[in-house]
Amino acid sequence: MDASAFADLPGAVTTMADAPASDDTGDTAVPAPLHYGDPLREQRALARGEAVVLLSDRAVIAVSGPDRLTWLDSITSQALSALAAGVSTELLVLDPNGRVEHAAAVLDDGETAWLIADAADAPPLAAWLRRMVFRSQVSVHEHPDLAIVGFESGPEGEGAAKAAVESVVLSGVPLLWRDPWTSVALGGHQYATATAHPGAARHWVETIVEADTVARLAAAVREGRVQAAGMLAAEARRIEAWRPRWAREVDERSIPHEVDWLRTAVHLNKGCYRGQETVAKVHNLGHPPRRLVFLHLDGTPAVPGAAVRIGDQEVGVVTSAAVHFELGPIALAILKRSADPAAALEVDSEDGPIAAAQEVIVPPSAGAEAGVPRLPRLGARR
Repeated sequence: MDASAFADLPGAVTTMADAPASDDTGDTAVPAPLHYGDPLREQRALARGEAVVLLSDRAVIAVSGPDRLTWLDSITSQALSALAAGVSTELLVLDPNGRVEHAAAVLDDGETAWLIADAADAPPLAAWLRRMVFRSQVSVHEHPDLAIVGFESGPEGEGAAKAAVESVVLSGVPLLWRDPWTSVALGGHQYATATAHPGAARHWVETIVEADTVARLAAAVREGRVQAAGMLAAEARRIEAWRPRWAREVDERSIPHEVDWLRTAVHLNKGCYRGQETVAKVHNLGHPPRRLVFLHLDGTPAVPGAAVRIGDQEVGVVTSAAVHFELGPIALAILKRSADPAAALEVDSEDGPIAAAQEVIVPPSAGAEAGVPRLPRLGARR
């Protein structure tokens, strides 16, 4: 993917992000625009539907063939066998113990299922999918030549970003993945008990485009028809919406329940798949051992990986952090289930502890949804 058109825009501040490597090219990196001089202004532009973001930290995998949807349905957490063309969803690949191994957005165009994954996850996800083909009529291809552009549709569903993207996408049906995080998906379940879930306002879209489309969008920015925002702005908007991401919230112990991913990535009533037993057992009878929280930080930004403490006791770790244009420094963190939801938290930093107030996303009571009555012990008096 050639990101130079956006990296060369005025004010661009970039870093080198991992990119998916084809079998013959080895590891690669691309210039990833972090911001264009004012990340807070860029967040406002995103919220109004007036800016586009080149997502250099995403990658594309195409799954084609007549069996693609039933095959994906059988090996992932999502019900995909009847997925209609143009409908957006997401899936998880779990290990036999229900831990998250891979995650991807999913959009089918009637002939190909397009997967959007974090760049570091795309090559191992594609390799795992190829190993699972067996006799199914499917083929799996990575597409390092394609790019992903993100934007928000704006409060009224329209905006300069949507118009700019549609004007430069030449294919008959643009590949627009609309984040399903706005509501609980069919077959899903939400643990968050907030009256107004911030995800309901997340009108996020990711578009799969070719390299020349990226150049035309950069030209639209130069002409003033749309604004450019960096990945820092996109991350702040994601964190605000309590939206988990494989590259940030997932480690070797993660199960979907801990980050409320049953909301959109797991269908609880579909057939068997790897890890399904753990998903059902924790949801119906147990509790996830850790839980995701949203943190309001006292004036100082946090760093992902920083320890979260109650007094002297370490109870978790920051997974994502940003400075929000309205909320100030914010973060997502994974805490032990036993951490008191009402406790005052502190986050480690080089300059000393940062006071943090937590908003509960996944409550300690999450799970145990079956409501199985407790049976009396044999021989116990009534």
